[in-house]
Amino acid sequence: MRRSELSTPPAQRRDGETLAKLLPYFWRYRWRVGLALAFMVGAKLANVGVPLLLKRLVDGLEGAAANPAFVIPLGLLLAYGGLRLCTSLFTELRELVFAKATEGAARQVSLQVFRHLHDLSLRFHLERQTGGMTRDIERGTRAVHALISYSLYSIVPTLIEVALVLTLLATQFDAAFAWITGAALALYIVYTISVTEWRTQFRRQLNELDSATHTQAIDSLLNYETVKYFGQEDFEARRYDGALEKLRRAQLKSQTTLSLLNTGQQAIIAIALVAMLWRATEGVAAGRLSLGDLVMINAFMIQLYIPLNFLGVLYREIKQSLTDLDKMFALLERPREVADAPDAPALQLRGASVRFEDVHFAYDPARPVLKGVSFEIPAGQKLAVVGPSGSGKSTLARLLFRFYDVQGGRVLIDGQDVRAVSQHSLRAALGIVPQDSVLFNDTLAYNIGYAKEGASEAEIEAAARAAQLHGFVASTPLGYATRVGERGLKLSGGEKQRVAIARTLLKDPPILIFDEATSALDSHNERAIQAQLDAVGRNKTVLMIAHRLSTVVDADQILVLEAGRVVERGRHAELLAAGGAYARMWALQAHEQHTERNSAPDGNQVA
Repeated sequence: MRRSELSTPPAQRRDGETLAKLLPYFWRYRWRVGLALAFMVGAKLANVGVPLLLKRLVDGLEGAAANPAFVIPLGLLLAYGGLRLCTSLFTELRELVFAKATEGAARQVSLQVFRHLHDLSLRFHLERQTGGMTRDIERGTRAVHALISYSLYSIVPTLIEVALVLTLLATQFDAAFAWITGAALALYIVYTISVTEWRTQFRRQLNELDSATHTQAIDSLLNYETVKYFGQEDFEARRYDGALEKLRRAQLKSQTTLSLLNTGQQAIIAIALVAMLWRATEGVAAGRLSLGDLVMINAFMIQLYIPLNFLGVLYREIKQSLTDLDKMFALLERPREVADAPDAPALQLRGASVRFEDVHFAYDPARPVLKGVSFEIPAGQKLAVVGPSGSGKSTLARLLFRFYDVQGGRVLIDGQDVRAVSQHSLRAALGIVPQDSVLFNDTLAYNIGYAKEGASEAEIEAAARAAQLHGFVASTPLGYATRVGERGLKLSGGEKQRVAIARTLLKDPPILIFDEATSALDSHNERAIQAQLDAVGRNKTVLMIAHRLSTVVDADQILVLEAGRVVERGRHAELLAAGGAYARMWALQAHEQHTERNSAPDGNQVA
């Protein structure tokens, strides 16, 4: 797959298409949707019935003063209170019934996005902006709740109430009442949608600036130590302040246009109310309408225009929720650069031999990394790869784990192309101690036990002992419950690497990869752990990527990689005797170690 396919986000879809993608998540709760809609209709019928009862009460009271035998209409009063109660009761029942559907759909969408992000290639995760991406997911999840709240709980009930009120006005009074109300509603809706559509550009810009500001803050905090090393606190504060200033201006522009929207809406509502009350007052004066009719019409208008007051806000929030939801769905539609073949079988191990056949690979087409690399690691043997930085050593491990697919040649395990088997089964057979060990912000026990779900305390401690880590853990006040901090920053480089070694030992896979596994350790610990790694690697297939040649002298075969090509291969003694690239590297490292020993102060000088 081309790089551009991963870097270019999908085009923004129409609102209807976004809704269509959301609806399947609610299909499993369809009976709850139906029941919630029934309660919603019941609530609106009760709400519309309130002004009708109010009219009868007022009309009944008109002659009370002239009639000594007047009896308070207790039944109407109780019915009035009952309708008020039913309005609230049905509304609460609707929300109660539909809450499970809303929360369930939000959970399904969030989980699907989370799984998909883990399925995307390493290239995507190296290019992503964590702060902005997490903000998109957070807003997208919130958008599911907002869409239901604003549409099912506000827009749809209002439309039902509008239809009921217009029907009553047209049937019980002259058509002018319905025409005034309908015209005002139509003008209100057209104005609201037009202005809100115009405002959407400012709202979208505001969200983009919000994400960019959040990304910048997160990136700066994650690189806290780098900021401190170079004394750039003021520079980071100025950068953040600049982003906040842009955000402030966008927020002011958004608020100004919102005020324009609200003012126009209130003007339309005020004109409509004056027209309706003038028409009703004229009818009362002419004797065509009763005082109760006037009260009822006024109550209807209040019930209609109070929710319409928020139509602009609701429409804007629905549009924004659809935009946020679209961004989250866009993450779901990101193509998977590395995907299992349909019905890919599990890897079948028959000894765990590894073979690279004429492998070509480039992260960027303009800069090839591997150029026809071929080698084989027979089952149970150790192969070491050495060479200068940038020669492609670590890329071999990434291709074996299938973080990327090769552009030419094949990578085989027991004769099976890694592209033809399921990734889960492939990675279950592999274990790695990477050069840069990244840990979860959790306890030491959690980080070691991560390699084996459900590992017992005894197994975790045994792995820690094997990695020469138990002594350090025992010296901490909380032992294995000690938290390691963000990305393991509370630990030293050597301690982090020993945690990585411990969890790989706990996994105990048939194929091991050591990518500079002891690079962060001092010489004493390196020798101790190297001996342990050698013991663990017995009868396993081992790929060892190393910079220090002293760690690979016992390998069954050593490859020297330069500029993406294998320039030498053989055992340690054979390569020294050949006097080539490996012999030069060995001599250079031996000279550096001799110089370091001679320049280091002795114990008395240190004292």
